[in-house]
Amino acid sequence: MTPESETRAETSASAAADPDRPVRRIAHLDMDAFYASVELLRRPELRGQPVAIGGRGDPNSRGVVTTATYEAREYGIHSGMALARAARLCPQCVFLPVDFDEYRRQSRRFKAAVAEITPTYEDRGIDEIYIDFDVVHDAPDGGRALAERLQRQVRERCDGLTCSIGVAPNKLLAKIASDMDKPAGITVLEFSDVPLRLWPLPVNRINGIGPKATTRLAALGVETIGQLAATPSARLREAFGERYAAWLLEAANGRDSRRLSTHSEPVSRSRETTFARDLHLERDRDRLHELIDRLSAQVAADLARRGYAGRTIGIKARYDDFRIVTRDVSLASPTANAARIAEAARVCLTRVPPRRRLRLVGVRVAALERTHRAGEPGAQMRQPYTPDLFGDDDRDD
Repeated sequence: MTPESETRAETSASAAADPDRPVRRIAHLDMDAFYASVELLRRPELRGQPVAIGGRGDPNSRGVVTTATYEAREYGIHSGMALARAARLCPQCVFLPVDFDEYRRQSRRFKAAVAEITPTYEDRGIDEIYIDFDVVHDAPDGGRALAERLQRQVRERCDGLTCSIGVAPNKLLAKIASDMDKPAGITVLEFSDVPLRLWPLPVNRINGIGPKATTRLAALGVETIGQLAATPSARLREAFGERYAAWLLEAANGRDSRRLSTHSEPVSRSRETTFARDLHLERDRDRLHELIDRLSAQVAADLARRGYAGRTIGIKARYDDFRIVTRDVSLASPTANAARIAEAARVCLTRVPPRRRLRLVGVRVAALERTHRAGEPGAQMRQPYTPDLFGDDDRDD
């Protein structure tokens, strides 16, 4: 350990060492293999078998895995993998189609169960929330007893669905902790645990360090969180810029000052489709335009139902080698009109390089603004916020 990293370890543990300094208690509750678990409620005979959810449930189609049971993951099946490859890895795997309506319904159920104990939480998506334990309970045991109570509540109210909970002094550590003992685990992390429990983990266990950053860090010889914590800040600034470098060092030392946000507004809405056969950008342009029109109409309906309009229109295109390209344009005023969305999306399509055939296209509207409130004319009652579901690529752990 370098002198610089020793100083950071002391700083990370300082809150725990000072008995007069109040320590926050943030919990991250993450449903276990949520989509797959919901499907198993309807098909209990599949429990204990490798099951993958994705597309239309046909391993011969062009879809990708949305999630898989833990039994399927033992064969190397994971989110984002082509269904055909998953079938090759595990020929006995059972494939099921996605049913987002049912997942959203079950999402509302588990959040309602949590709200009976603590109505103050941050909704982070269809299968995860943050809870400020200090709001609802003095946690002298680090929060474990309250976490156990929440687990029981979710299991009893949601037909046996399980969740994993991480409890820590901040959101960053709580999210990492919730993944340490899946499924149905409870992990309590303190600042003093950072050197022994956080630093040996790979850098991509930190939410916000994606594949590209992981690759760039590996080129610097940085593969674990501990190595990241010991990396000179000047070296990180040279590779990533000042802001991201500063955040990397804060995260590697377990520091995070973000507050819980108990009211979330969606940032975008999108729809996408995977083709039955690869499409050529030039020869199949009419077919691509038809698909973009259909997706635009679906997104427009989503926006109108929730009372939003957006200024930024974009498309997502996946080539037949699985590389993804995105393009977007900004409008002078927000829209929820299907024709305007489709027109802008077609412009974006012309900017996609025709280097290969396409296997997927998606339409997205972002920079959303409210047009009316739930219950007003033209709006249905707004459901609890769920994240932008970009088709089969949604990850579910």
